[in-house]
Amino acid sequence: MRFTENEMTQAMAGAAKSVLATRKDVRKQKLDVDEVWEQMTRWERFQVLDALGDQVLPVLVALPDVEVEAGTRPTFTDEQVRETVEAGVGDDVGRLQRTVLVRTRIALVKAALAAVPPRQDPDALIVPDHL
Repeated sequence: MRFTENEMTQAMAGAAKSVLATRKDVRKQKLDVDEVWEQMTRWERFQVLDALGDQVLPVLVALPDVEVEAGTRPTFTDEQVRETVEAGVGDDVGRLQRTVLVRTRIALVKAALAAVPPRQDPDALIVPDHL
């Protein structure tokens, strides 16, 4: 699937925020994940995104091409996501570890896809009002 740079950035931020939401301090104190994300330093955000990059980016790129209308998000079936994730998990892990990896990556990819913004019409001319 071909995503724009902005779509990939938003997808990775969505996956990172879903991971932050599972942190003990965020859960116990019922903190807003978006506020926690904004309060993190650039280095802290980089560390989270870097750790997720190997898990999420290859799957997003390997998803099948789908037609995306302007104003909508790309949608994939659970089967398409599962098959793409399973294809990326190697055979060098045990059965139990493979199952855990597949389920975790599926959850991360779904969180990433949910954060992708609606696609904009590339042919639409957007002129700022202040010109």
